[in-house]
Amino acid sequence: MELNYTAIKEAAENYKADMVRFLREMISHPSESCEEKEVVECIRAEMERLNFDKVEVDGLGNVIGWMGEGDRIIAIDSHIDTVGIGNINNWTHDPYKGYEDDEIIYGRGGSDQEGGMASAVYGTKILKDMNLIPEGYRIMVVGSVMEEDCDGLCWQYIVNKDGIRPEFVISTEPTDGGIYRGHRGRMEIRVDVKGISCHGSAPERGDNAIYKMADIIADVRSLNENDCAPETEIKGLVKMLEPEFNPEHYEDARFLGRGTCTVSQIFYTSPSRCAVADSCAISIDRRMTAGETWDSCLDEIRALPSVRKYGDDVKVSMYMYDRPSWTNTVYETEAYFPTWINKESAAHVKALVDAHKALFGDKRRSPESQKALRDRPLTDKWTFSTNGVAIQGRYGIPCVGFGPGAESQAHAPNEITFKQDLVDCAALYAAAIPLYPTEEKTDDVSQFRAGKTDNNII
Repeated sequence: MELNYTAIKEAAENYKADMVRFLREMISHPSESCEEKEVVECIRAEMERLNFDKVEVDGLGNVIGWMGEGDRIIAIDSHIDTVGIGNINNWTHDPYKGYEDDEIIYGRGGSDQEGGMASAVYGTKILKDMNLIPEGYRIMVVGSVMEEDCDGLCWQYIVNKDGIRPEFVISTEPTDGGIYRGHRGRMEIRVDVKGISCHGSAPERGDNAIYKMADIIADVRSLNENDCAPETEIKGLVKMLEPEFNPEHYEDARFLGRGTCTVSQIFYTSPSRCAVADSCAISIDRRMTAGETWDSCLDEIRALPSVRKYGDDVKVSMYMYDRPSWTNTVYETEAYFPTWINKESAAHVKALVDAHKALFGDKRRSPESQKALRDRPLTDKWTFSTNGVAIQGRYGIPCVGFGPGAESQAHAPNEITFKQDLVDCAALYAAAIPLYPTEEKTDDVSQFRAGKTDNNII
């Protein structure tokens, strides 16, 4: 298809003020996970004002806007929940009112990731205005919920309950001006240790669960920080970058980066402050690279010297998630979020790369303040995880990322996003979708995909 790229860029630029207004309206509605109702209504109203063909809210609370006609679907996903603000004293302005200047918009959710929603809505509007929606396709714009709490749960619901399976999905998570084709996975691990309480005046009569856990915590830290030399007893997670330990996927692991683990929470029970603790538990945030699986990560913790030492007093498990959505719907799932990488040659990745080169060239676009941050390859990967853990990691639906904002702004105080990013992303969505080379589509677009567990979770 011959596209008028100048006209697409002009159309996006003409909507700049609308996108800025819309983003600031979304930011003004606090929308932590499971509390997104107000921002959903804000987005629904904007889609209806722009004459989307259909706007709906599904049972979980995702807001979905449709443009075009046809049986085939291309989706653009933006999660519309945010994390909290943390210590308000770390913010220089009100995180829900903020400010704007010529370059930036300030406020919680601007980069992570309601800015993506603004670009998706107006990029789709441009597609409709310029008659660029491919014949036989509908464009599905998703404002997804609960991503911060449980990545991909929203898309598990869309695929399994709504019965919708797009041909491919563009994620609008922030990409620092790049096109992203994968990221590490993650899982949430719990370790429980049993002890026996006694009076604190004679601790030798009991069995202190906190002391046992201290040994385990030290081993978890070693697992993250150690090297993988032959003489190292607890070989560090860096080992997966080496062919000796990861012969089939070490190159993919080097692309994504090594896995990590860190203790993120600690709990205990004790009869009182003058008693020995009779249980202790920790949460471990485990980031997984290519070649690691959910069961290998659990077995790795079970194999730590301290865990083996305490035997049956230790239980290692994976968390489950069952928090009700803002619609009071519960969709129980496991806290496991699979790793995935697309082939760079995949048709849906090629569509975004070709659109970027035609619109902007082969280098990342950068505000003056971000040039050092964005001086990286155009096609790359995220550091954190996204809804792609379900879209492609769990279900193999092709997914690719291009979104406004910077990863470094996610979850940070004084969060900002960039006005020019909103324009660039809207233009790229409008150009990439009609460039999608369906004749080059193949069934196998995954370079690596960890897939589901054996727990019968859909």
